[in-house]
Amino acid sequence: MQWKRTLRLLALTAVLAPLAACAANRVTGTNPPAGLPTGSEAFLDDLEQRTFGFFWDLAGPANGLIPDRAPGPSFSSVAAVGFGLTAYPIGAERGYITRAQARDRVLRTLEWLWASPQGTQSDATGYQGFFYHFLDMQSGRRFQTVELSTIDSALLFGGILFDREYFDGATGAGTADTLEARIRALADSIYLRADWAWASPRAPLVSMGWTPEHGFIEADWHGYDEAMIVYILALGSPTHPVQPDAWGAWTASYPWGTYYGQAHVGFAPLFGHQFSHIWIDFRGIQDAYMRGRGIDYFENSRRATLAQKAYAQANPMGWKDYGGDIWGLSAGDGPADGTFTIGGRPRTFLTYAARGADFTEVRDDGTISPEAAGGSMPFAPEIAIPALMAMKARYGDDLYARYGFVDAFNPTFSATPSMGRVVSGKGWFDTQYLGIDQGPLLAMVENHRSGLIWKYMRRDPYIRAGLQRAGFTGGWLATQ
Repeated sequence: MQWKRTLRLLALTAVLAPLAACAANRVTGTNPPAGLPTGSEAFLDDLEQRTFGFFWDLAGPANGLIPDRAPGPSFSSVAAVGFGLTAYPIGAERGYITRAQARDRVLRTLEWLWASPQGTQSDATGYQGFFYHFLDMQSGRRFQTVELSTIDSALLFGGILFDREYFDGATGAGTADTLEARIRALADSIYLRADWAWASPRAPLVSMGWTPEHGFIEADWHGYDEAMIVYILALGSPTHPVQPDAWGAWTASYPWGTYYGQAHVGFAPLFGHQFSHIWIDFRGIQDAYMRGRGIDYFENSRRATLAQKAYAQANPMGWKDYGGDIWGLSAGDGPADGTFTIGGRPRTFLTYAARGADFTEVRDDGTISPEAAGGSMPFAPEIAIPALMAMKARYGDDLYARYGFVDAFNPTFSATPSMGRVVSGKGWFDTQYLGIDQGPLLAMVENHRSGLIWKYMRRDPYIRAGLQRAGFTGGWLATQ
């Protein structure tokens, strides 16, 4: 995937400071669906708090940048910054931190993003209001020669606009309210600066990115994947929107098919069915395409999730441990690149890859991503929650540690890995946490439990305008 590239980073070099949680102020989760395992709410409490710690502990103290991965040296992922900005209000609502702590962290991050250098110089932070995919954690400058990324910028903007709505103190009522008003002003300034028309050189589609060395990437976002949020934000901009027919061009190449009994728009890795849903509540609203299919995008993601579980239960490639509670293919780390003889047969494995299974493609090397199930929790809690609980119970501390689930594991792999570690009798386990997987997991667990992000984002004027210009009608768009 353009925005999730294969990275080989240094192994564990440091022990990270523990999360200082404020358990006394924790909010109470909603009642779990019937039939969930005993202890599911306590498990979700612990999972959210641990996962939140990744963002709270590891953000750059001066600039708020979030590392792409940890532990060990890393650059920042701009998308992970967006997930961090989404995490802080969750932490405040759950009582891990105070609202004032969340406000101050958000304000420091937005102040830095707004003031960071934008321009055509090769080491700027961004250009035309967009940001480079990866930034140096200390200086905030472009990391090496990575691209200016429209999707990573959109994921950043999602977090920024959520903060815009969450920090809603009245202007001028007091010091705290003044600071919250400053957050709203900065959020507006950063989002409204992005020139989506410039990022659409082959209009009406939006380019995947740009570099000062070579200009625009020769690839555009067209359906279907995680970039729904790109077009909603691009259409909703009151300053530099894309052409009105952009959404129709995006949906024109949607692949529709059936996989393990589930008819849906296809995209094999589950993150493509999750990321835009973090900030946009697609329940009960439809564009022209989904009206024609008789479902909405939320149901589409549910069907993709159910199909992946059914694929794991069928286990056509014979991977170890696959089944009803051990499933989930998405983008993430893996044990090695190459072919190894495992159990008397040759098996090909990958390090970082966008794994998935549906009618469009199957890319599966036996590596499971806990985020795949966790990020689909709102769509199918009755299978996602038992899956995560089963993974924790079966693999214990090898899989579930300081910041919740490590990025990936592979029960089949028993050779010498190029990253992570092999545990005798259990298989391969990553030793890294990735910000772009920690963030969706935390956000979607919270959306399932309380609807927190959706509640605030339904009132965001830019999201509403983008959806309406894309032709969405019904549901909450008609009632608010």
